[in-house]
Amino acid sequence: MKTRFSITGFAAAFTMAALMGGIAADVLGSTAGITTFILAIALPLLKPFAPARWGNSNGLACMAIQAEIWQNHIEGNLFKNNKFLLASVDESQYILGGKVVHIPQAGSKATIVINRSSLPATVVQRTDTDITYALEPYTSDPILIDNAEAMELSYDKRESILMEHEESLNEVIGDYMLTKWAPAANIVRTSGIMNNDAASTPVEVPAHTPSATGNRLKFGLYDLKAIMTKMDNANVPQNDRYGILDVAMYNELIDDLIASKYREPALLFDSAEEAIRGKLMGFTIFKRSSVVTYTNAGTPVLNPYGTAGAATDNAAGIFWQKNAVARAQGPTVFFERKGDPTYYGDIYSLLQRMGGRKRRANEENVVAIVQTAA
Repeated sequence: MKTRFSITGFAAAFTMAALMGGIAADVLGSTAGITTFILAIALPLLKPFAPARWGNSNGLACMAIQAEIWQNHIEGNLFKNNKFLLASVDESQYILGGKVVHIPQAGSKATIVINRSSLPATVVQRTDTDITYALEPYTSDPILIDNAEAMELSYDKRESILMEHEESLNEVIGDYMLTKWAPAANIVRTSGIMNNDAASTPVEVPAHTPSATGNRLKFGLYDLKAIMTKMDNANVPQNDRYGILDVAMYNELIDDLIASKYREPALLFDSAEEAIRGKLMGFTIFKRSSVVTYTNAGTPVLNPYGTAGAATDNAAGIFWQKNAVARAQGPTVFFERKGDPTYYGDIYSLLQRMGGRKRRANEENVVAIVQTAA
């Protein structure tokens, strides 16, 4: 059996008990005052254990979920399984009305002339712009816990269900945010070149995205170097570079590390993965079950979130510099309706607002590595 203790509730009960005890003492004497104080404190604390006929609908079950506690819990764990989202600029302070991000953007810099020879100088006016984007509302389907379940189950089903909702929320937010960060045109294709040997025969691997068929050229260190070089040529800052790969492409990179660097059998897998967990060619690389997919057009096109898998889809990873992408976290709202008379139970749901974007119009600080169809 679980019970919850609320410090705020206890403080309020203590204050009220002291007030009632003081009044009783003034009117009836000190003994009555002490008795009143003790009863005023004890009765609220005993309520969770009272039988249902005494007004406790759950009998000996735990107290009702407090919306504020769950909202704080969900907010605190939103990035638990999405740590890559923290490798971005937080624009949450620019949220207006909990739904839209509004960022004033300064216009072009002033022109500076050395030894100006022509007067009067041309008068110019700076044109400022506004950047706005909406926060997407992520909502869970309302779930019912009927009265019989609440009273008969030996574990707290409400907590179990809400934890599942939280995990699903994290997964969906991560998937959707990656489609917001993925570039439309700044793309590198996999080469299949292993051991950094451009003269070797490209290596193929089976397609692994949903419904995809055929083979794709393998991802390896040669392709990671191409991404690094592309960023270097664009003068992308060397610090705070990140990447994210799905499990299959991540393991392909491990394969190439093993083949090209780690020769001792005892060092093979662990050492290769440790190298990726650290910094590899300046990138801190995250691993995830899925990232994004692109079509197999001449210039691959990003598949929007929720697109059904196709035979020609290609898996992709994303590499970026921290200042190139942004996130904005809106309010977390937890809903509960206790004792619904039409459903004969309690109903719970949650809403989370979240948004993100690429911060540069030319996408130069974000690169996608997209598989090539063999």
